[in-house]
Amino acid sequence: MPQALRADVGDHAPCDPEFPPRAIAHITADRAATAESPLDLVPFANLKGFFTGSGKDRAPQILWDPFTGAFAQFFPATSRSKALFDAPGGTRTNRAGRVVIQIEALFFPHCRVNGKVFARLADTPCKGWGDLHAWVSSWDVPDVWPMGRPTSLSRNTCPPDKWRTQGGWYAHAHVPENDHVDPGSWPAFVSQPPTPSDAEPRFEPFPGASFFQAGRQSPVIGGMHGRLVAEDCDRYTAPDAEAAPAGEGRTFAEESLPSTDRHGGFPNRFWDMEDARVDLGAADVSTLDTGRRLLISSPRSSATTGSRCRWRRRRPR
Repeated sequence: MPQALRADVGDHAPCDPEFPPRAIAHITADRAATAESPLDLVPFANLKGFFTGSGKDRAPQILWDPFTGAFAQFFPATSRSKALFDAPGGTRTNRAGRVVIQIEALFFPHCRVNGKVFARLADTPCKGWGDLHAWVSSWDVPDVWPMGRPTSLSRNTCPPDKWRTQGGWYAHAHVPENDHVDPGSWPAFVSQPPTPSDAEPRFEPFPGASFFQAGRQSPVIGGMHGRLVAEDCDRYTAPDAEAAPAGEGRTFAEESLPSTDRHGGFPNRFWDMEDARVDLGAADVSTLDTGRRLLISSPRSSATTGSRCRWRRRRPR
């Protein structure tokens, strides 16, 4: 998983491609808290250390902190992990799928984080869930709960025929040969935005020069306002973010040290330019490419006058 810390525990083993791809939802459930006696959440580093140390024989693929969005990965997606009980000669569990991606959410009921108590995993911020769901989906795990999305800490064991034939998401409480009741709840699947059709424009069309007038009202101006503020430009002082300001704002200035800028038709050394070793016909530039045409003009002037150029770049804020 690209967002995860690598904490590979080794001992990789293949999964069973006769089963469909699936994901298994767990919670760490590492402390026994109650509504009357909540307890502080165990630090992410502690669980990561457990799964890479004395608990490596119970490690999942992914440890997920729903409060910070942190991840650690202990096995690759294509290997079986070890977070399920798997009886010898019985129904396969840890290997039962083209992939069997097991996720341990760092959570226990009535955990306390920054003074707030959380009774269910689904009540947490669930930070990083979008990334985690997208990664699991990339391994062709379908967005279905064959035994239903978990809503309580109770057993609901999957029948063997369904376990063998139906992929998707399962709670630890659903897995055959196991007796756990977690996770009790799980965040909803992240809906994927529809892919825009080729007919839909990707960008706002240019409105014409007459559009840019002081006081103009437009969501486009509002979007530009937000971007300029993010870039630390303080020109906008009107409370209406969709109103264009009057006059010219201050500019950003970028100062930079000289560095090699290579283009077709130009040598890499200034003295070669001064010796007129410039082939403008080989320059890869269109008639509308203002930046490269300016680059052409500078070495051409240097080559014809014998003078060296000082370079300074400025761009508007």
